[in-house]
Amino acid sequence: MRKKEEQDLNDAGNSPPKEGAYVLRLFVTGTSPNSIRAINNLKQICEEHLQNNYSLEIIDVYQQAAVAQSEQIIALPLLIRKQPLPERRLIGDLSQTEKVLKGLGLSL
Repeated sequence: MRKKEEQDLNDAGNSPPKEGAYVLRLFVTGTSPNSIRAINNLKQICEEHLQNNYSLEIIDVYQQAAVAQSEQIIALPLLIRKQPLPERRLIGDLSQTEKVLKGLGLSL
C-alpha cells in the first residue's frame, strides 16, 4: 500500500458527528482503483455540499471484516448514509455527483 493511499484511508474525518450532521460510512477494498476513486469522489462531494456538516468513516473490509459482515455488504465500494434517517446505500465509485447527491437526499 502506498503512503498516500494509506493516508486517505486513515484520514477519514473520524471526529464525532455534530447533531443533525450526516453520518457516512464508506466500505472499500484496500487501495484498489475503485476504492481510491470512491474515497476521493466522496471527500470532494462532502467538502463542496456538506461543508463540515458530516462525519465520514472509511472501512477497509480486508482489515475490518466483522464490521462489513454486520452491515451485510454485498458489493463494494459501498456508501451507507446512517444519519439522517432513513438509512441509504449507494454502490460504486461515486463518480456521478448528481446521483450521489440525490442518494444522500441533497439537491444541486
